[in-house]
Amino acid sequence: MMQPPARALIFTADDFGLHERVNAAVERAHRDGVLNAASLMVAAPAAADAVARAQRLPTLRVGLHLVLADGASMLPRARIPALVDAQGRFGDNMVRDGFRFFFLPHVRAQLALEIRAQFEAFAATGLALDHVNTHKHFHLHPTVLSLILSIGREYGLRAVRLPLEAGAPAALKPWLALVRARLARAGIAHNDYVVGIANTGAMDEAVLLEAIARLPAQGVGEIYCHPAEAPAVGEGPITASMQRYRHADELAALVSPRVAAALARAGVRHGGFTDVFFDGGDGRDGHDVHAATRPRAGLAEGRASS
Repeated sequence: MMQPPARALIFTADDFGLHERVNAAVERAHRDGVLNAASLMVAAPAAADAVARAQRLPTLRVGLHLVLADGASMLPRARIPALVDAQGRFGDNMVRDGFRFFFLPHVRAQLALEIRAQFEAFAATGLALDHVNTHKHFHLHPTVLSLILSIGREYGLRAVRLPLEAGAPAALKPWLALVRARLARAGIAHNDYVVGIANTGAMDEAVLLEAIARLPAQGVGEIYCHPAEAPAVGEGPITASMQRYRHADELAALVSPRVAAALARAGVRHGGFTDVFFDGGDGRDGHDVHAATRPRAGLAEGRASS
């Protein structure tokens, strides 16, 4: 791992693979906007479509978005009956499940099997592993983090999201400090802060512009979003828990000429975790971490009229 720059930004889209509308938004936000990376849900309904898109986007950095709550498992229920319901889905009672992960050895054993299966599924895509994070930040749980670190090393794990946002609840700070310390001891790269927790589902242009304007003088930040294309007439939310998510506004923000211009003015290095911490060293030569800061066709005109 190289010494990271004094200031850097990583723009990430989570839930890659959840729906084709999400995948299309990720592709557009990377091609036409500031998006650097996406976090793939390997067991999600549109995961194959996401992988196909990523394979034709060689400069999109892709990581693993481990799902251990409120989503589909990789393994069948017969292999992990203590973790999922009859439909093969994890529950959303993270407090209850957190206690079970910690205190029940048979549950921990099944958890390890599922985490390994998701790493294995990602490896099977042939994509370079840029980073790892978890749905709903479940890697704040010490058991989950331990398994990610021990299993992930076998699959090239080099970077993990630290979900530390300004104004984080005091009750979370000891857990965040523990995660930071454990990542440091393990030699795993991590961002210094995130933007995206307080405004989950509402990371619109105004939020991104404010985040860029308020960048700290030092540190690697990760701005993460949940973009998706607008639904067709009569189409419902992507998931029940996303009924209030403004996916289309988040996509518009990522391709906004004003956001691109603000990022260019900030003069901050940006790219995926691989670019920021390893200088693009994953075997894919020529990745330009500053590509989104340069004027592109269609953007220069938009800045002039904004």
